[in-house]
Amino acid sequence: MASQNTSGYEQLQLIQVDPIRRNISLALTQIVVWPFIYLIFLMLLIFSKKETFRTETRYILFGHSLLVDLIFLCLTDFVVLLSYNFVLIPLRFCIPICMLMEAVTACAPLTIIAMCVERYVAICMPLRHQVISTSRRALIVILMIWILSSINPFVDMFILISTASSEYLSQLTHCHYEIMIPEKIRHFARGLLYIVGLVVILTVEVFCYVMIYLAARAASGDNRKSASKGQRTISLHILQLFLCTAEVMCPYIEAVVMQYDIQSYLTVRFVNFLAFSITSRAVSPLVYGFRDEKFYAAMVYYIRCKNNTISSDTIKQS
Repeated sequence: MASQNTSGYEQLQLIQVDPIRRNISLALTQIVVWPFIYLIFLMLLIFSKKETFRTETRYILFGHSLLVDLIFLCLTDFVVLLSYNFVLIPLRFCIPICMLMEAVTACAPLTIIAMCVERYVAICMPLRHQVISTSRRALIVILMIWILSSINPFVDMFILISTASSEYLSQLTHCHYEIMIPEKIRHFARGLLYIVGLVVILTVEVFCYVMIYLAARAASGDNRKSASKGQRTISLHILQLFLCTAEVMCPYIEAVVMQYDIQSYLTVRFVNFLAFSITSRAVSPLVYGFRDEKFYAAMVYYIRCKNNTISSDTIKQS
């Protein structure tokens, strides 16, 4: 437990190294994060307004992906604001925040694999797609995703509560998941578990990609066009999975850099945060929000109607 107190103190010292760097980093974070939060919130609003999106499996999974990304971005930005403004809160209150962040982090790749399998069924088993991909089954899959994603944080919570002292649980700290696993061996095991899981998911995605590729080569006309589009969609999912994998590996790379130079560590940590943690959440809106014709048309319609309403109100007031 003492090692964790030291790591929290080191984190505070690192943030205080350069006030100008800290303020610039905080400003850039807000500039990058909030447009994505607004975009994802807008897409969720459109999703909730169209019954078609709430009944089709792929859109249900897409809506869940958006919700997970929105929760992650909001919690991450909240933790960043606390850290960069030197706000420490009791560890007991950090635990549920860390658990939720861990759960939504694990939800992202699991949702990706569910969306890939749905595309595989739609393209390679078109006659059975309506039977297999139902809204009820999509909701069951989402429930299973949350159950699987919550296992690790709940196990870590029970171990922490049963082994930690009351002094440790009542101390003030920054919110980061390492407070849940102060032992280095558990930190290493957590990273290894994630990597194994992501390798399994990548294997399934490559299988779906190959099968859709073969279907695209054998198809003709509209079927060939649909298969090719599904192939590009899974390619973007593989990119998103790569970003998730890089996000898991980043803390270990940062730990090595920190041993040599603090300034370099701060730079690497900030670049990793923007390049992998935030960018991986921007791929989902790109995959379906802008590439899917039906969803894109709904977005354009909603934005135009909103702008026309604002213009009409302005004219009436004038």
